[in-house]
Amino acid sequence: MRWLFATDVTDFPAAAEEWLRGDPVRATVPLTVLARMRRGVWSDGVLLGWLVSGGSGREVCGVALHTPPYPLLLSDLPDEAVAPLAEALRGRDLSGVDGPVPQVESFAAAWGRPARERMSMRLYRLGTLRDAAAAGTAGTARLADRDDLDLVAGWHHAFFAEAEPGGLDDDIAARVETRILDRELVLWEAARSPVALAGFSTPIAGMSRIGPVYTPPGFRRRGYGAAVTHAATRIALERGAGYVLLFTDLANPTSNSIYQALGYRPVGDHAMVYFDQE
Repeated sequence: MRWLFATDVTDFPAAAEEWLRGDPVRATVPLTVLARMRRGVWSDGVLLGWLVSGGSGREVCGVALHTPPYPLLLSDLPDEAVAPLAEALRGRDLSGVDGPVPQVESFAAAWGRPARERMSMRLYRLGTLRDAAAAGTAGTARLADRDDLDLVAGWHHAFFAEAEPGGLDDDIAARVETRILDRELVLWEAARSPVALAGFSTPIAGMSRIGPVYTPPGFRRRGYGAAVTHAATRIALERGAGYVLLFTDLANPTSNSIYQALGYRPVGDHAMVYFDQE
């Protein structure tokens, strides 16, 4: 097995993307990151890696993506491929690593830098959407438009400040604008004012992922988060998603129970580890 790398998404081989599409549920994040890279959302300093094996050296069996300032993103990888990946990236500035728990733990051990923070997450997949879980919440859903850009970008900043250790430094407004143009952001309105937000990804290989989901502190505990998640899920299904997914923070039992009430069921555990910076 050996790792190959590219610094431009146009050089990422079709065979590597087809490998990801073979399991769109577990490859949800790499697939959506690739799609957004092709939309021009990330370009500076990116690195795309794919693992090949077999006699011809062309059989893809793993993928790793780095879009600074985000942590290195890992797909499911063979255990024996993780340490060679860390060695190949030794001179690269990594803020952390993100992916399935076994691969993240193996990479963090091979990288050898102390962990600053760790976030434990669970991937959920929708079974049957339950309308009753969000019924009765005051308000209506609508897609965000250009007039909502400042509001929605501000809510994204607030979401990442709460959800991501240390927040993020990239251009959130540009990403939000792209998602508004792609009609991927849903607002819940009560008394004609936005009170909650949920995003969903345009289906890829039949898969759509919900996120982020954010309710400002002053509007919490009123069912708005469940209602807007239900609305975003329904729209994803209407757009052709056969698999609707979302991640939860395992440290937040409230959100985990809400999503299960909507019909989401656990798939597997992921982790995001942030390294101490030298």
